[in-house]
Amino acid sequence: MSKIERVTWSTLAAVALALACYVPAEAAEPVVTVVVKEEGIPWFGAFRKGVEQAGKDFHLDATMIGTTKADPAQQVGLVEDLIAKKVDVIGLVPLDQKSVEPVLLRAQQAGIPVITTEAPDQPNKTWNVDLVSNKKFGEVQMEELGKVMGGTGDYVVYVGTLTSPSHNAWADAAIAYQKAHFPKMHLLADRFGYGDATDGAVQVTQNVLTAYPTLKGILTEGTNGAIGAGNVLRQKGLNGKIKLVGTVLPSQARSLIEDGTISEGYLWSPIDDGYAVTAVAKLVLDKAEFKDGMTIPHLGVASVDLKNKDILVDKILYITKDNVSELAKEGL
Repeated sequence: MSKIERVTWSTLAAVALALACYVPAEAAEPVVTVVVKEEGIPWFGAFRKGVEQAGKDFHLDATMIGTTKADPAQQVGLVEDLIAKKVDVIGLVPLDQKSVEPVLLRAQQAGIPVITTEAPDQPNKTWNVDLVSNKKFGEVQMEELGKVMGGTGDYVVYVGTLTSPSHNAWADAAIAYQKAHFPKMHLLADRFGYGDATDGAVQVTQNVLTAYPTLKGILTEGTNGAIGAGNVLRQKGLNGKIKLVGTVLPSQARSLIEDGTISEGYLWSPIDDGYAVTAVAKLVLDKAEFKDGMTIPHLGVASVDLKNKDILVDKILYITKDNVSELAKEGL
């Protein structure tokens, strides 16, 4: 055997041995990153659980990030970073629809699908998924406030931020319902923004009580609003005298509901919401067919608006003295 033949055979043997020992690396899981309004608040702590559980169920690298404060410009920056990193899907709970509109267009141009929640009218989304109808969610809150106020008296409305699309849509629906069904009730002023923070709601409530001595009711949107307002009413001995309803997280609102400071609370599961965004991201990655009446994994049958790219699963939670303790134990 010549020297050249010996080299050739030894090379082939080495290659064969390497191939025999080769174990293919697992394909990287698709990256889905959901950008929320703000890190560190209980709602999005629960939301994260849903994102991460769906990631495990669907074999996705699914994570959640958020602003350090409710800052639309900071949220835009987070989305820009994800575009630069070329993630597979971006999820978003927008603080301000107009602020994120241009950056979502850039995401779409880069071939990155965008799945939103709480933003059915958001331009440049691939799909929006919600667990409540904005109209119905606002109406049921005003229905309760009107009932406990006896259909008469002065009230105010809080929203987390004046640019939050979901909060303002609920407030719009609630106020319209009041005008149609409780004409003897009176909205004292335009809605108040409290910065989506409990201490902000405390300050707003203190100011409102000083400015409007005839106040009989408060409707709050955003889970921190009722907590701040309720704490002030309780401290001033006004709980039960000034009626309070709105969106709440059971674990935060439990004592305020049990002592009657909050007449009734409303929510959908933030865990399910995080799961829903991630589940729809998986369906998009799989190029699934979206159609009305389809089943969203873990959530059930959905209404699908193909024209407006909106998915709705009706999951309103009515939070009362009877169920608040159990809901809190479940992690909500």
